[in-house]
Amino acid sequence: MKNVFLLAVFCLLFSWTNLAAQNTAPSGGVEVSFMFNRQSGFSTNQFAIWIEDSRGNVVKTLYATKFTATGGWSKRPQSIPLWVQKSGLSALNKKDIDALTGSTPRNGSLSYRWDGLDKNGNRASTGEYRLFLEATLRGDDRVLYNAPFTLGAGTAGEAEVKAVYFGSGTRERGMIDNVKVVYRP
Repeated sequence: MKNVFLLAVFCLLFSWTNLAAQNTAPSGGVEVSFMFNRQSGFSTNQFAIWIEDSRGNVVKTLYATKFTATGGWSKRPQSIPLWVQKSGLSALNKKDIDALTGSTPRNGSLSYRWDGLDKNGNRASTGEYRLFLEATLRGDDRVLYNAPFTLGAGTAGEAEVKAVYFGSGTRERGMIDNVKVVYRP
């Protein structure tokens, strides 16, 4: 009886340890966080986040608003146009699109993480990458944030984030604010 009890305790401890290991985030990757403030009105609140390699190839899209990704780009071509073009959205199948989209989020702090895997689930190689966050603020007004980082450099840090605004509107520039990009070895 004592042996059965010890075996049960061992199995329970092993399963807890294994479960904890499975729930631990893989090492390496990047996390982008920012404040999102929904805007009212037509043609607003669309954004996409993606990773590119040093040659400008999309490695993986982390998120795209559902309206644009599921066909809104053809109704409103000004909706996150750089991501639409670079992602090859028009050639993606519904399953791939569903995997990267979500409804427009509520106001507040948002965070998205890249685990270092490409769109096919393969580990990306060590090297230089860029995280992009493109947002349509209203109509033709948009912003493109970009942050270069090195994957697998053996150090962690915060990437320098630069923003470029397109269009003349300034009212919606607070839609996305306080963008931070942190990378881990």
